[in-house]
Amino acid sequence: MKYDFETMIDRRGTNSLKWNVGENELPMWVADMDFQTAPEIIEALKEKVCHGIFGYTIIPNAWHEAIMGWWRTRHNFEIKKEWLRFCTGVIPAIDCAIRALTNPGEKILMLTPIYNHFFISIKENEREAVECQLEYDGSKYWINYVDLEAKLADPKTPLMILSNPHNPTGNIWDKETLARIGELCQKHQVTVIADEIHCDLTDPGYAYTPFASVSETCAHNSITCIAPTKAFNIAGLQTAAVVVPAESLREKVQKALEVGDSAEPSAFAIDAAVAAFTKGAPWLDALRAHIFQNKQLAGRFIAENIPEVSVVSSHATYLIWLDFSEITDDSTKLCQRIREETGLYMNIGEIYGGNGGQFARLNVACQSERLKDGLARLAKGIQLYKGQKGERE
Repeated sequence: MKYDFETMIDRRGTNSLKWNVGENELPMWVADMDFQTAPEIIEALKEKVCHGIFGYTIIPNAWHEAIMGWWRTRHNFEIKKEWLRFCTGVIPAIDCAIRALTNPGEKILMLTPIYNHFFISIKENEREAVECQLEYDGSKYWINYVDLEAKLADPKTPLMILSNPHNPTGNIWDKETLARIGELCQKHQVTVIADEIHCDLTDPGYAYTPFASVSETCAHNSITCIAPTKAFNIAGLQTAAVVVPAESLREKVQKALEVGDSAEPSAFAIDAAVAAFTKGAPWLDALRAHIFQNKQLAGRFIAENIPEVSVVSSHATYLIWLDFSEITDDSTKLCQRIREETGLYMNIGEIYGGNGGQFARLNVACQSERLKDGLARLAKGIQLYKGQKGERE
């Protein structure tokens, strides 16, 4: 079946967070795609709507089977039914795990730059964020293991949040890297929360490795957060799962989920997830091909028209990480100026920590026509910024 990823869809006036912008603005920021979800999910939701009763919902065996089957088939990972717990979202799951496994004032380690909401969750739960900054060579990132182990060795650091694949850099951590992280965390008695929400959004021909699949060490010292929401563009349905192989950790997480009211599904959450994981594979593969084409389009355009901007090499997510270091050491001001002058709205890199102050995150999960518009605005904004900077100098 041919799926349509090119028809322009007007999302203004639909209470869309992404599109809650000015009339002439083009939002390419939050991780939300401009495509309708898979037809199979839409059909499942139509059936639910037509039934017309939206009462309290249980978690059926079909939900467990759908997730176990997907990870077995797509990611070569055998998840046991008892490991799974429903959650309304990855961030609620992480919030609950933070409260279950740490105390106020303790530290939580992250490889930065990293998804900005982790910083928010840590601060709101009265914990301290600790950054192990990823090393950067001008094209890709890697881990400084000396720094990582030194920070894991701090007895006030009982928890690490791992983004796998990594947001915002798009890096897919290989099995050896994940194993080393797992061994160091076990050595220093640090539990790992693996956020794997972007795992199904790899480039064609590339696969991710689930952290818990690497070894017994990784499995029994980790909590993995997964969801169909990013890959199938259904974040508003609030459906996710937590995978916890270790019974002792599972009990703590379960209690935290219940106390936080994050373990009860909405009337649509189960049906959407089951449809995604049992019928959505062809649509997802077509989506991945479209996103890959968009990433290539963006890379070519930037190399030909804005050579002073670098695109960080990556093979996951629909978010590209742009290096503006040849233009400015303050990408926040640059992005603000681009938005003011052209209407293009990107995520500023500063919010992700690490060396993000010289970067921005651009969402390319849209129709190619819309992407070309955004890239043209980016080029115009850079040109105007450089001209105004030259005048000031």
